[in-house]
Amino acid sequence: MKHQQANPSTSDKNHEGSQLSRRNFLKMGFGALGALALLEVGGASLLFMKPRSLEGEFGGLVTAGPVDSFPSGSVVEFPDGRFFLVRSSEGGFLAAYRRCTHLGCPVNWEAEQNRFFCPCHASSFDQHGDVENPPAPRALDTFPVQIKDEQVIVDTSRGQSRETFRQEQLVFA
Repeated sequence: MKHQQANPSTSDKNHEGSQLSRRNFLKMGFGALGALALLEVGGASLLFMKPRSLEGEFGGLVTAGPVDSFPSGSVVEFPDGRFFLVRSSEGGFLAAYRRCTHLGCPVNWEAEQNRFFCPCHASSFDQHGDVENPPAPRALDTFPVQIKDEQVIVDTSRGQSRETFRQEQLVFA
């Protein structure tokens, strides 16, 4: 019997074909990392665009509290909702956005002066948000207020621009 030997050059080529070269390994590695990065960016984008439940936070409905807990002439800040709830001396409610209409700086309520004050450029506003001292060009923006089951509810998802305060902007219980 004649014993045949395999051609060494043929077996080496077959062996090399099944072995992963360094170049192919790096290509596969970078491809896998690229695919993973793409998945992460896509997932983060989907989470960013997903609607959130904003009950009690800015951009949603904020239950301020019972009507009777706000005395006439009071101004109460809601930092998470980014507004001040004003109860006028007539008993009506107004939710004033806490951003100045000049350049968007946060305004503060100064109870001893009975005014809203912007520390950036010294604009000031009366209790209803009307401009008392420019450079602010118009009254503070507001949010819709509703009274439901004797609770004051503010919708911070819908800002309302206004030039000046008008009595019909107040919401009564």
